[in-house]
Amino acid sequence: MSTTHKSTLSKIRLDFLICLLLVISTLAVYWQVRNHEFVNLDDEVYIINNFHIQEGLTFDGVVWAFTSTHAANWHPLTWLSHMLDVQLYGMKAGRHHLTNLLFHILNTLLLFFVFKRMTGGLWHSAVVAALFALHPIHVESVAWVSERKDVLSTFFWMLTMGAYVLYVERPGFLRYLPILLFFILGLMAKPMLVTLPFVLLLLDYWPLNRFQFGHENGSIAIQRKSVVIRLICEKTPLFALAAVSCIVTLLAQQNFGAIGSFDTYSFGFRISNTMISYASYIGKMIWPYNLAVFYPHPHTISWPMLICSSLFFLSVFFLAIKTLKAHPWFAVGWLWYVVTLVPVIGLVQVGSQAMADRYTYVPLIGIFIIIAWGIPELMAGWRLKGTACAIMGMTCLSVLMGMTWVQTGYWHNSVRLFEHTLDVTDNNYMAHNSLGVALSAGGRTVEATDHFHEALRICPRYVAGHISLGIELSNQGRRAEAIRQFNEALEINPESAGAHINLAAILVRDVRISEAIQHLDKALEINPGSYEVHGRLGDALVRMDRLNEALGHYRQALLINPRLAEVHNNLGIILIRKGQLEEAVAHFREALRIKPGYVDVHKNLKKALVLRGK
Repeated sequence: MSTTHKSTLSKIRLDFLICLLLVISTLAVYWQVRNHEFVNLDDEVYIINNFHIQEGLTFDGVVWAFTSTHAANWHPLTWLSHMLDVQLYGMKAGRHHLTNLLFHILNTLLLFFVFKRMTGGLWHSAVVAALFALHPIHVESVAWVSERKDVLSTFFWMLTMGAYVLYVERPGFLRYLPILLFFILGLMAKPMLVTLPFVLLLLDYWPLNRFQFGHENGSIAIQRKSVVIRLICEKTPLFALAAVSCIVTLLAQQNFGAIGSFDTYSFGFRISNTMISYASYIGKMIWPYNLAVFYPHPHTISWPMLICSSLFFLSVFFLAIKTLKAHPWFAVGWLWYVVTLVPVIGLVQVGSQAMADRYTYVPLIGIFIIIAWGIPELMAGWRLKGTACAIMGMTCLSVLMGMTWVQTGYWHNSVRLFEHTLDVTDNNYMAHNSLGVALSAGGRTVEATDHFHEALRICPRYVAGHISLGIELSNQGRRAEAIRQFNEALEINPESAGAHINLAAILVRDVRISEAIQHLDKALEINPGSYEVHGRLGDALVRMDRLNEALGHYRQALLINPRLAEVHNNLGIILIRKGQLEEAVAHFREALRIKPGYVDVHKNLKKALVLRGK
């Protein structure tokens, strides 16, 4: 066997060994997710209460996935992945978690192979992949089922980069097509990929070396500019697709009411929070302690923190420019981090969080590049450099594995997650509210009520807190107090469909049907596609003996969601009264198909069959 052949086999074996270690270590810290539950933050919206998802993969579901901006995003591929999970596993939460873990492992392996192919640095690439796989700040993206969009979109990010490397090695139209395909699929999983064309330009500089900076004569400088212009033009289709994705995402989030106005967060405040967040994410990367699912906005700026963060940001930028030629990996890593965080850094405020761990899933790769290439260079003069790097690396990764294992455990269920969040954050009204919801579902009503009150003490204008407290008070039979909470919610936000719906439910029980219908009409105006509101309106109109109107709302509810057994039953009762027995029987049978043990439907079906003469 030739020496070259032996060397090739040795490299393949080493690649395989590194990949095996990456997979085993990642499974070791995340395997516990197979026993985790869904949590009451977004999992209800994405899976638990989303009938489109619960149907599995259907033609209607696929159409909905491509036409819906549900949850303030257009990401049809993410919806399809959740549908496929339900099709394969039903509602077994642990299996859904394992799908996230599978994508995280694939992302890790792809990251390793792409960087090894680009740089030729085996151990450097292994370090980047290991930090990506095992850092606890990435737990949120992996252990939270609703963050499927994170791991899925990153899978296509890595495939796009891989396809780009192959294209650079031998440019051609056919080799460009996979880049476009993977990029489009990534945007359809999460619009975070809008920054990828900029990242590809960074990679053109290092490690692909498609252009360089220098101080040669004028004619060569002009030639260099033309190369850069050509590289930018080469990515024009990607920039165009990214622009379209940005527009679609902004429209979806505006329609959902997810974008904070400048009245709530001024432009100056956003800039300040941006500077602090850039530094804070690196702080959490260096010392991943007190990680939480929600970091509330402080609403006031800490000037010492702002000054220190800004000085740090500008100093690193200056250092990156200063070392651009000598250490190109430093500039590329830093700009990777800065650029990829732009969509979620808070300049466009989506939601009420100041920052979020999940936003670092791709951006921190840039910092990992700096670590992987920087530490060996800093230790270049050491006699035992290789041994020292190996010991430091193993120690660091062992510590990270332990911290990631612990952090993953906090995601076991809603109670544990939000209790931990309250332990590590201050004045976290959202965590109090979410913990209260979880405790209420478990029958711990007194504790739940205390947490709802605490959420409102911290943030008196927190609409979701008023609604949660109102629902809990209503369940306890304290209807007057519940009505007061729903009215307070509507004073803060008259467009809160949830407050209108829950207030209407109490008014119906108090036989104030006309008032209830007014609130339900308003809720329907706010959310015309709500099958719940149509169903409740049908119920209220029946109480007013307005059967034709009730019939219309029941039919509309079933058009939106055909799996509503109670609505089928109520519709059948009206049809009996109207003498339309055949259709009534069909609805009762459909209700029993959906919910076989529905006793009232059995009685109603028997009555309809008797009246029909059978």
